[in-house]
Amino acid sequence: MPRFAANLSMLFTEVPFLDRFERAARAGFEAVEFLFPYAHTAQEIKERIDAHGLRIVLHNLPAGDWDAGERGIACDPGRVNEFRAGVAKAVAYAKALEVPQLNCLAGKAPAGADAATLRRTLVDNLRFAATELADAGLRLLIEPINPFDIPGFYLNRTDQALSILDEVGASNAFVQYDIYHAQRTEGELAATLQKHLGRIGHVQLADNPGRNEPGTGEINYPFLFAHLDRIGYQGWVGCEYKPARETESGLGWLRTQVAVAA
Repeated sequence: MPRFAANLSMLFTEVPFLDRFERAARAGFEAVEFLFPYAHTAQEIKERIDAHGLRIVLHNLPAGDWDAGERGIACDPGRVNEFRAGVAKAVAYAKALEVPQLNCLAGKAPAGADAATLRRTLVDNLRFAATELADAGLRLLIEPINPFDIPGFYLNRTDQALSILDEVGASNAFVQYDIYHAQRTEGELAATLQKHLGRIGHVQLADNPGRNEPGTGEINYPFLFAHLDRIGYQGWVGCEYKPARETESGLGWLRTQVAVAA
């Protein structure tokens, strides 16, 4: 059975961020992930993960002004210096918190920028980030996101992400494969996971439609979980979904998976 990590940016959101670690541990999770740690000191977060026996498997590079609707700056030719400063900040947090990999959100395409400039900017920024992360012993991820949830997002498809990574040419750079986004954009979930397993560094989940927990939509998650086992996926699966009700009341799918594995 895959190992599941609670995404604290989506789960347990009825309590303050630092209190979500305790809730995740009580719910049975051994690992967590989240968008950003930067509103708190690394020491504050480390105290929580140590107190509750958790590990952090992923967080993102700084992604601009999230509250204002920005969703990354890596493809923005006017913000290269800001992006590179963010890489240094993220690496410092990752080292302090023993996080093995960082996700880079490409961001929305700035108005008026031509396609060649956007791609060149993203590739150059990813090369820079991959080098800095490699020096720290970290992996870099990039995540395709569907254009329905985030119109204008630059990176939408697995093949596009792989093409960019080919151009970046870094051995520590991988795809973050979000099953929900992939279902909305391209489908072919099982085949894509199997074909590109060696280039997928992390998997996330939510059902569709609604982006709620597994079992609420059209995706056959029991099949996909078994498929991940069959093809030998060794990483974590991040639970990045919106609970249909309170988080704990919607964890029946997880208890079912644990029971099947036992």
